[in-house]
Amino acid sequence: MKTKIYKIIFSLVAFLLYGIGAQAQNGVGGINQATQMVTSYFDPATKLIYAIGAVVGLIGGVKVYNKFSSGDPDTSKTAASWFGACIFLIVSATILRSFFL
Repeated sequence: MKTKIYKIIFSLVAFLLYGIGAQAQNGVGGINQATQMVTSYFDPATKLIYAIGAVVGLIGGVKVYNKFSSGDPDTSKTAASWFGACIFLIVSATILRSFFL
C-alpha cells in the first residue's frame, strides 16, 4: 500500500517538474526574443539622436551668429553651451550604444 502511494506521489512530482521545465524554456525564448527586439531599435535610435544633435547644432550656430553680429558680449558663453549640448547628445548616444550592445 505504501509503495503505491509513493509511486503516485513520485509520478505527480515528476509531472509537476516536467511542466515547470517546459514553461521555463518558453520564458527563455521570450527573453531572447525581447532582447533581440530591443537591440534592433538601437541603430535607428542612435541615428535619430545624431540627427537631433545636428539640428541642435544648426540652431545653436544661428543663435551664436546672431549674437555675434549684434555685438553681444555674451557670445562665447552661448557658443560653449550650444557646443556642449551637441557634444553631450553625440557622446551619450555612442556610450549607450556601446554599453547595451
